[in-house]
Amino acid sequence: MIALGALCLYMWMALLTYDSADPGWTHTSNVQQVHNAAGRAGAWFADILFMAIGYFAYLFPLLLGVKAWQVFRARHQPWQWSGWLFSWRLIGLIFLVFAGSALAYIHFPASQSMPASAGGALGETLGVMAVDGLNVQGSTLLLISLFLFGLTVFTDLSWFKVMDITGKITLDLIELLQNAVTRWWDARSERKQMIAQLREVDEPVAPAKPKAAIAQERREPIMAKEPAPAARSPEIRLPESTAQPVSKPAASGDARKAPIITPLDTMPKPTEPSQRVQKEKQAPLFVDSAIEGTLPPISILDVAEKKQKQFSPESLEAMSRLLEVKLKEFGVEVIVESVHPGPVITRFEIQPAAGVKVSRISNLAKDLARSIAVISVRVVEVIPGKTTVGIEIPNEDRQIVRFSEVLSSPEYDDFKSPVTLALGHDIGGRPVITDLAKMPHLLVAGTTGSGKSVGVNAMILSILFKSQPEDARLIMIDPKMLELSIYEGIPHLLCPVVTDMKEAANALRWSVAEMERRYKLMAAMGVRNLAGFNRKVKDGIEAGTPLTDPLYRRQSMDDEAPLLKTLPTIVVVVDEFADMMMIVGKKVEELIARIAQKARAAGIHLILATQRPSVDVITGLIKANIPTRMAFQVSSKIDSRTILDQGGAEQLLGHGDMLYLPPGTGLPIRVHGAFVSDDEVHRVVEAWKLRGAPDYIEEILAGVEEGGPSGEGGSGEDGDNSEDDPLYDEAVRFVTESRRASISAVQRKLKIGYNRAARMIESMEMAGVVTSMSTNGSREVIAPSPVRD
Repeated sequence: MIALGALCLYMWMALLTYDSADPGWTHTSNVQQVHNAAGRAGAWFADILFMAIGYFAYLFPLLLGVKAWQVFRARHQPWQWSGWLFSWRLIGLIFLVFAGSALAYIHFPASQSMPASAGGALGETLGVMAVDGLNVQGSTLLLISLFLFGLTVFTDLSWFKVMDITGKITLDLIELLQNAVTRWWDARSERKQMIAQLREVDEPVAPAKPKAAIAQERREPIMAKEPAPAARSPEIRLPESTAQPVSKPAASGDARKAPIITPLDTMPKPTEPSQRVQKEKQAPLFVDSAIEGTLPPISILDVAEKKQKQFSPESLEAMSRLLEVKLKEFGVEVIVESVHPGPVITRFEIQPAAGVKVSRISNLAKDLARSIAVISVRVVEVIPGKTTVGIEIPNEDRQIVRFSEVLSSPEYDDFKSPVTLALGHDIGGRPVITDLAKMPHLLVAGTTGSGKSVGVNAMILSILFKSQPEDARLIMIDPKMLELSIYEGIPHLLCPVVTDMKEAANALRWSVAEMERRYKLMAAMGVRNLAGFNRKVKDGIEAGTPLTDPLYRRQSMDDEAPLLKTLPTIVVVVDEFADMMMIVGKKVEELIARIAQKARAAGIHLILATQRPSVDVITGLIKANIPTRMAFQVSSKIDSRTILDQGGAEQLLGHGDMLYLPPGTGLPIRVHGAFVSDDEVHRVVEAWKLRGAPDYIEEILAGVEEGGPSGEGGSGEDGDNSEDDPLYDEAVRFVTESRRASISAVQRKLKIGYNRAARMIESMEMAGVVTSMSTNGSREVIAPSPVRD
């Protein structure tokens, strides 16, 4: 290939720089300096080729270039010599050269710089013979045929491929021209339509029609006559925070006002990023020694894509007309009053005719989705402050809500709570931010693949981007051992990520005990909640008189009570609590209920997630104490009613689409959950690992024995820790027979207090009847069962 390429370039230089004054084969010259770039040898070669075949000599470098390309394409194939193929290619070359030189002689005039005619000596000889026998026309036809035959044989050219390439280029050019004309025509039509709409707004309003005429028009089929555009165009409202003030034409009586179409082109640019994001851009990059005590920058998250305009007023108006027609086919007359386009769904607010119940429209959700060819349609029966009914239809192109654009919003920056949760965007594209401390507990449910685990990750990262470890601490329970184990090692954890369900029960028991301790501490301090306690502790430290622990019991006269510190908010995250309830049992439900009932003021909050929203998992006791719910896509209306007490979750789109039911209201908010990738979670975890190490509390997983809190006791509990208790023998007999070394079991069997039963179990441990308590809080019975007579 290199040799053929070099020879091709050399022949081009010799032919393109040919000078008749240079010495050659047809003449001599006495010049000292040769003008040909290929030297004397090049001048001789050029002179011979021009004399032999004339202008056709320029074809030889091209043929050499084609051969070099063919050699390059076949470089991976084994080289094989074929005498027959070489002879066939040689025949093609001979036909190509002979026919081409003869055609050049017949149809091109000779040049004075050429040593011979346009076809050279060979072309002149063959051309004269052809013209004498076949005349010019016949010679041309024959020679062109021979030329194409030789070209095909020598270069192995496929004429079908040539036709395909030619056709493709032609079609591409036609399509390009057609698109340019279409764009020009569309732009011209939009300008005309905008001018017409502006003229309609300036025109005076027609007098109102009587009520009877309006009622008659509503009873007529929608498509019976074409209504005026100004009277039927739906209003496309922008989000409240970005809507432009517009003036509506006045109307009198009961006549319908002409809704105004606000073009999407007039939507303002997105709001500026929050002050935190601006400060992070201006701040220098942190080094490892200077990041302690700082929050991770939001810039470590993936950047949100630029939002594209998806709809035009014309397309939304056409969809509104289609919606009216389809509902009319099902016997429901409605009028679309406004349209709210969003990043994932578009809400059409319809006004039903008089006497139409909203339940009829709700029952048509699946039929309506089928008739307009979408995956699902959700009917919003009640819109606060309006008499309309909402119909939410998914967009064809769904936009991804990135977690970074939610955290970069001023709304997230304005929240000061250490347990602020960034959920995503609402149907209008505005960020949805909430405070876990006001919920105060959250119940999350959704089927597999609905985005539930991604939503839980977004909540955890919201806390990690808002709070230092001294402000918020986490207890994570992960039965699946996959979703939350990634957070192992961050400084916010109170204990390692729990994967053993018995240890999970211990963690919940510790949370109950911590809740009781905090309540006693706040009662002794005279405050009502954790915020008041922390404020009083900080005021004492700033005043130089730090407060001491009022619950500390001195062991001697020299002991001093420790100083109080601020208490962090504790969030218990359970990724799949259905598995925990199956393994540990009913006790978990009681512990969750106790925390949910009382832990709000103590600053302990629950986030419970499950993919099985059935009544045996989400029991009535749990639902009664956790008013805040979040439902991702579920499989049936029964599951939706289990989690939300109403339908709607079965009509969600999945992939983060959720219904959020805030506390104190029965109307869910549709939220498009923010997407958090695994790489983003890894980056945040690594950023926090650089900022500190976790300070685990070992008692959380070691657990406390079942039963009431210490301090509850009955009569007869003030004896020494010995075997002198009159019920001790009966307790030993019960433990060895039942093989259960549980304080609560002894307490229930003998009807005694907790402390007395605990002392009996400790005496049995010292006597070798039972083992010491293991890490999960259980004991084994060593002594054999008593022999019965």
